[in-house]
Amino acid sequence: MNITVVIKWRMDKGMGRKEKGEKKEEYRGRRLLLAFKGWRSTKSLSFSSFWCKLYSSGSYNEVLSNGVASKKKDFDFERLFHSCTKIYILKCLHALLIVSGKAQSIFIGTRLVNLYAHLGDVSLSQKTFCLIENKDAYTWNSMISSYVRNGHFRESLNCLNEMLSTADVKPDFYTFPPVLKACNSIIDGVRIHCWASKLGLEWDVFVAASLVHMYCRFQSSGVAFRIFKDMPYRDMGCWNAMISGFCQNGNATDALSLLDEMRLEGIKMDTVTIAVVLPICAQLGDIVHGLSIHLYVIKHGLELDVFVSNALINMYARFGESRHAQKVFDDMMVVRDLVSWNSLIAAYEQNNVPEKALKYFQEMMINGIQPDLLTLVSLASSIAQTKGFRCCRSVHGFVLRRSWIQDDVIMGNAVVDMYAKLGLIHCSRKVFDEIPIKDVVSWNSMITGYAQNGLASEAIEIYNMMKECDDIEPNQGTWVSILPAYAHLGALQEGTRTHGHVFKVALNLDVFVSTSLIDLYGKCGKLDEAMLLFHEVPRMSSVPWNAIISCHGIHGNGRVSLKLFNAMLNAGVKPDHVTFLSLLAACSHSGLVDEGKTYFHMMEQEFGIKPVLKHYGCMVDLLARAGGLETAYQFIKNMPLQPDASVWGALLGACRVHGNVELGKLASDNLFEVDPENVGYYVVLSNIYANYGKWEGVNEVRSLARDKGLKKTPGWSSIDLNNKIEVFYTGNQSHPQCHEIYGELGILTAKIKTLGYTPDYTFVLQDVEDDEKEQILTSHSERLAIAYGILNTPPKSPLRIYKNLRVCGDCHNVTKLISKITEREIIVRDSNRFHHFKNGVCSCGDYW
Repeated sequence: MNITVVIKWRMDKGMGRKEKGEKKEEYRGRRLLLAFKGWRSTKSLSFSSFWCKLYSSGSYNEVLSNGVASKKKDFDFERLFHSCTKIYILKCLHALLIVSGKAQSIFIGTRLVNLYAHLGDVSLSQKTFCLIENKDAYTWNSMISSYVRNGHFRESLNCLNEMLSTADVKPDFYTFPPVLKACNSIIDGVRIHCWASKLGLEWDVFVAASLVHMYCRFQSSGVAFRIFKDMPYRDMGCWNAMISGFCQNGNATDALSLLDEMRLEGIKMDTVTIAVVLPICAQLGDIVHGLSIHLYVIKHGLELDVFVSNALINMYARFGESRHAQKVFDDMMVVRDLVSWNSLIAAYEQNNVPEKALKYFQEMMINGIQPDLLTLVSLASSIAQTKGFRCCRSVHGFVLRRSWIQDDVIMGNAVVDMYAKLGLIHCSRKVFDEIPIKDVVSWNSMITGYAQNGLASEAIEIYNMMKECDDIEPNQGTWVSILPAYAHLGALQEGTRTHGHVFKVALNLDVFVSTSLIDLYGKCGKLDEAMLLFHEVPRMSSVPWNAIISCHGIHGNGRVSLKLFNAMLNAGVKPDHVTFLSLLAACSHSGLVDEGKTYFHMMEQEFGIKPVLKHYGCMVDLLARAGGLETAYQFIKNMPLQPDASVWGALLGACRVHGNVELGKLASDNLFEVDPENVGYYVVLSNIYANYGKWEGVNEVRSLARDKGLKKTPGWSSIDLNNKIEVFYTGNQSHPQCHEIYGELGILTAKIKTLGYTPDYTFVLQDVEDDEKEQILTSHSERLAIAYGILNTPPKSPLRIYKNLRVCGDCHNVTKLISKITEREIIVRDSNRFHHFKNGVCSCGDYW
């Protein structure tokens, strides 16, 4: 269809005559818009092709003759440029400029290039750029900047190369700063640096500052610092660039030293400097330096700057000073933005005050501030901390409606972590599978989620899937996540192999990784290796001390744990709440009642650590396990906190050991209220009744559990031999060596009976005949694992057995005797602790 015909038809059909009172410019402008609509109606040409064809064919003269533009009087193009806030409006202006003949001006054309880029349409910016004849440096710089502003970095580098290939235009000092931001590798940066040096622009203050930024971005802070030191003149931006560069490269100390040098030269910090330096103070734990900068801010009236105030909130949050962060936020009444709210919410979330985080989220919504992705990340973590099962669905729904899981992996990771911490691991896995592009944090979150919910096998399965991804490299978080899973299963060989990988990547001295390794070896019965690792790692924090104290505690070495605690204090390391949790557990396993009481009171009186429910649960376990059931019950009644399942569970477990049916019933009644879905408590109460032959009570409890749809966790034991973990369930008949295993057990049972062994039928929880009871005891999972180990290992070699439940008293006696007649050390880890059986004696001293 002929373009001129289309335009004239649209103008004649839709325009009509000039309206009364309508100015000529308005009339002509309206006719031009109708011409533009004529182009839209054809849908056969692109916008630029339409105007190019119109201009090249001379058809625009026909438009001009119809009154589209006047040669006598121009439009106010300055006002029209300022009114272009949308692409379609700018297109209309562009059309007007073309038919008025002004689009050929370099200044006007470059302005269009910049405006198209500003509105986000780089393709039209580039097409406009191509139509400009006799381009100057300003035009080229505008096109390069347009590419960079819109994230088209490769195109900006290509544009620079094209500019350099033209003989008539050379780059100036405005060319290099934007293009240095676009470098995808240090090779690109060095090449551009060479061009800047060749053209004599290297020491321009803007170019030099951009070079500093570029080298720091590629972890070459040494090169950046040499450029910085050689600069003939340094402005505030150069100082900020170098300080920020040291920060990015983890050189916090060098950053603060450079700040001191800057101040000695009489240069005052500005808001950018302060916003960069405050995170360094938090990173170094230097609260004194942070407070001095805050004082500087107040003295120079910078506290009303929103960036400075937000940085102060973040700094105080990192120091755990939520009260100071709150004060800064309260003083920001006028200048608060979304970042301010996010910073305060994150401050409370990071300092374990989730209730206040949720409160300020609600207040933020009331004030009309819409949350962004970072708000929801903090919110998800806060909900996980408060166990907000209802709220978690709302957060997930909010995120889904905005497609944030698909658009941003950080949000997906936060939702995965939230569900895992709430124990909704199936929901966590579902969200994990929905994340389109997973990063290492995604995998770490899923591994940790499974491990923390007691699903170690699933955690290892996810880790193995992660290793198959070529683009994902395990990091510190991965090792810290997977090592506890190996420790839980007692997978010593897999754990040792992982230790080798950690050593290869030089993370063996990282405090968190090394602590996980100490925990692994300790929980796999390798206490000597755990101690060797402990002496190799930095011991400046409480983390490795807590691990080794706990390891000795579960092995029954309570006295050693106490000695380690004293050594920790002598080393100047301050204990935390985990330290005392490990100490109290160690005292409980070793029967150190008086020492446990002392440390419980010391915790608050000397170190100001307020006991939480876990500490009270350890104290109840300590008192009740030693036989002080009534004392433990009185302790519970006098607690300042509402007892939870850990407290009543400790009392119930001790009632089973000491045979107190009445107090056991009382403890179980409370447990059925606070944690009615835990089948373990029903099993323990049922066992208490069964031990005393109260079969009516047994049937009643089992019926109650069945009505709630609860099923007993089956007992199993595992042994790691020949790079394979063999798992045995009670009464297992499906193993390939089944006949040999039961045959070996028969021989062992006959031998230990000659040493005086008599089966203890009180540990059979079924109402059957005595001969059947003995058969049931013989088929317990730990005995099957021991027999398998004896059959498949050299004589007198040690055996390591892992059991998911508490070892029964009869199996405990049998294992002692087997260790004597086979001259083996048998190490058994049950759900409570380690038992080292050797020469007919157990390390627990029959106290467990």
